[in-house]
Amino acid sequence: MKVSIDAEKCIGCGTCSAICGKIFEIGDEGKAVVKQQPLKEDEQCVKEAFDSCPTEAIILEED
Repeated sequence: MKVSIDAEKCIGCGTCSAICGKIFEIGDEGKAVVKQQPLKEDEQCVKEAFDSCPTEAIILEED
């Protein structure tokens, strides 16, 4: 799985970083950024963050 953020859609609410802080954080510009690509054991929290994003700014690509 590969994950990225659509910065134009992101409102910086922090839901993703609250759910999956190992992968997401709020960057200097006040929007979510991907700290590292998820490992297999991170996929559940990444999917939960994806489902919880109010603006659908998280982009998931399956390997």
